Amino acid sequence: MAETTKARPRKTVRSKPGSTPDTEDARDGGETGTAVPADRSELVGYYRRMLLIRRFEERAARAYTEAKIGGYCHLNLGEEATVVGLLAALRPTDYLFTNYREHGYALAKGISPERVMAELYGRSTGVSKGWGGSMHMFDAEARLLGGYGIVGGQLPLATGAALAVSYKGGDDVVMCQMGDGTAAIGAFHESLNLAALWDLPAVFVVINNGLGMGTPVEASSAEPELYRRGAAYRMESARVDGTDVVAVFEAARTAVEHARAESRPYLLECVSPRLRGHSVVDPARYRSKEERQALLDQDPLAAFAARLERDGVLPAEDRAVIEAEVAAEVEAAAAFADQSPAPDVSTLFDYTYATPVPGELRRLPADPVFGS
Repeated sequence: MAETTKARPRKTVRSKPGSTPDTEDARDGGETGTAVPADRSELVGYYRRMLLIRRFEERAARAYTEAKIGGYCHLNLGEEATVVGLLAALRPTDYLFTNYREHGYALAKGISPERVMAELYGRSTGVSKGWGGSMHMFDAEARLLGGYGIVGGQLPLATGAALAVSYKGGDDVVMCQMGDGTAAIGAFHESLNLAALWDLPAVFVVINNGLGMGTPVEASSAEPELYRRGAAYRMESARVDGTDVVAVFEAARTAVEHARAESRPYLLECVSPRLRGHSVVDPARYRSKEERQALLDQDPLAAFAARLERDGVLPAEDRAVIEAEVAAEVEAAAAFADQSPAPDVSTLFDYTYATPVPGELRRLPADPVFGS
């Protein structure tokens, strides 16, 4: 597990291909990697991106209660360090597939807050032109290829994208993010098996927040340390503290470099508790008062801010300036979304197929079945 102090070596638990190390041995004697010192601009950049995701998601939660966002809405609150650390390890040309908890990933991939918020509002200026909403963001230019509402639906597609990269001979990497519940379904095992068989440049990332909706991982998985499942496919794997952005970046960089250089898949598990319920409307009553307080006490954003101030990287007055700038950026995004037009109904079927299809049905619900 990654250490939280700057001076000591960081530790990431790793499982070698085909191995199943003893739990305590893996925790205490796994391979260690000494932290590569990040310069001030990198660390401040991590903090700014984490803060942007936090304030954006808080604003989205408010907009949901104001009925400006409809449908399902899942937030990255508490997972900011994981999101920023993972995406910092990717090149702009690398591909990203996510599940439905993807707002922060879209922001970290470089998509503007205005376009992400507009998509949540269902406006034509959004990432998916207002037709995708919270769970289905897609931007081919940024190489964010979804946003999938079906649990595990992104895994076979990400594996296929990695096959395409391998077939074309490029050196891009495909990162596929998922929740801990996804590690129990068939598509997970099928995708990892094919990626290992075909030597594909894929990094599968399990965000283990400890709960599959409201069910603890220990109650649903015979092996709750999910990174160990890579051993079944002779796949390099690791588990890292998802609340430490630098540790996540280092672990993700190892995974991405392995996939890029070796053209071999990698399984990375980030232990990253969420601060809120499964979705905006989930009151999370399955958590005790003590558990909720413990999560707040371990808030990765506050912990990273304190660490940067203690190390002299980001004084409180400089942090206040960043806070004000980010707050203004998020409010501008909300205003942009509010002022953007809704998509025209005539565009409803524009993206059903990639190319025109003869006889394609474009009848709206109120249209007559026969005649004009």
